[in-house]
Amino acid sequence: MARVTIWNEYRHEREDDDVAAVYPDGIHATLADVFEGDHEVETATLDEPEHGLTEDVLERTDVLLWWGHEAHDEVDDEIVDRVQERVLEGMGLLVLHSGHFSKIFKRLMGTTCNLQWREDGGTERLWVVDPGHPIVDGIGESIELPETEMYGEPFDVPEPDRLVFTSWFEGGEVFRSGCCYRRGSGRIFYFRPGHETFPIYENDEIRRVLRNAVEWATPTEGAPRTFGHRE
Repeated sequence: MARVTIWNEYRHEREDDDVAAVYPDGIHATLADVFEGDHEVETATLDEPEHGLTEDVLERTDVLLWWGHEAHDEVDDEIVDRVQERVLEGMGLLVLHSGHFSKIFKRLMGTTCNLQWREDGGTERLWVVDPGHPIVDGIGESIELPETEMYGEPFDVPEPDRLVFTSWFEGGEVFRSGCCYRRGSGRIFYFRPGHETFPIYENDEIRRVLRNAVEWATPTEGAPRTFGHRE
């Protein structure tokens, strides 16, 4: 049973009636429901002290999910340092949707993480391009989302260690929507779907991917590692 912490800005849901109608208790609450019963789950939000990510919280976290959008710059650099250290030590990190532009993801990628986007409510089809990967266990050839926000290439990230989803959008754009990385001892999965005005996280197949990704990113026992300079 993994210990999962879900981090969410929790701003849109309190400021925008359209978002509140989709996620009345917050995106973090809907995501927490994905894992309840199978894992130990807690949530943290931007406006809590230390953004809810105290040293104790991170120490007991196996996998951290990160959803952010409009307030990336408000995340304290000290907390980013803290999360980065835990990832290097082995904590898993799932970066969701507009979290691509979060301080922690840009830090770990070492790039701008810029992309193309269009908010039009068009159809998206996520094609499984690595059918043997555990993150897509139980998923067919593709997942279709009838309404979503478009993200398009170029996506300024390093070449993924493994790419498990490529998206096609109604306007013809494509996007690398499921990217796996390792940093230090930690596993990172960037997963594109999740715009706040569409009920993406209620979709059964998306929820299956998230559960699979947590299993994949959960640290396993192994030889201890020390990061630093040799004397």
